[in-house]
Amino acid sequence: MNDLKQRVQKYDPNLKALNLNEISEKTNGNIYEALAVMAKRANQLTVLLKEELQHKLEEFSVQYETIEEIMENTEQLEISRFYEKLPNPALIALHEFMEDKLGYEYRNLDEEIDE
Repeated sequence: MNDLKQRVQKYDPNLKALNLNEISEKTNGNIYEALAVMAKRANQLTVLLKEELQHKLEEFSVQYETIEEIMENTEQLEISRFYEKLPNPALIALHEFMEDKLGYEYRNLDEEIDE
């Protein structure tokens, strides 16, 4: 996961207009197929990043008896800010797709039905 976080930091977190023909070329002209592949990857990334962030923040969770005892933890804030600055998982998936870093395959539904 560290590799992913290091790799995506170079991506521009801002959305830019893209040529749909360039995207659909990677799936033989089917833009819907390309979007489905990217959407599935974005969902995977969302789950991975969310679980990792929750795990890191759980290290800081302490049960306090009163509100006055809650102290601001700068390390916890730094971790949260780092994850906030990462590009949106959909943008990461788009970059991975356009850089041919996503692998996908077709299932043969006829074989699955026969089994």
